This record gives sequence, structure tokens and C-alpha cells, in this order.
Amino acid sequence: MTQNLDPMLLNFIYAGTGGLLTLVFMWLGCLLFNRMACSFNIPEELGKGNVAVGLMVMGLFIGIGTALGLVIGLGLN
Repeated sequence: MTQNLDPMLLNFIYAGTGGLLTLVFMWLGCLLFNRMACSFNIPEELGKGNVAVGLMVMGLFIGIGTALGLVIGLGLN
């Protein structure tokens, strides 16, 4: 099926799908971590301006993004 599509269009489809999957997995990762860390609520702490929680969420998103980027990138080969 993908043999008939233009490679440029196929790359845009892969990039869009990868971007959506990354956002979904980042949301799920943040949700699961929020459930595991019962001592605080991530959205409330971010609303208060807690920099430590912001840095923790940033690290979580970087880790998930790097892992998914490798999986998606290696899947294209």
C-alpha cells in the first residue's frame, strides 16, 4: 500500500503519526507518574510555580521523547 505513495507524503505521515504518538505517551507517562507519586499533585504544584516539579516533568518528557524518537526512527529503516 505504501509503495504507491510519494516518499515526501509518506515522511509527513510518519512524522505526524510519530508526533501524535509522542504526545499521547507523554500525557500517559505524566498521568501514571502522578498516580504513583501520591505525595503531591503535578498540575497543582505546577500551578503554584514549583520549579522542582517542572524540572521533573521536563526530564520525564525528555526521556519519553527520546525513547519514542528512537523507536519511530528505527522503525523507518
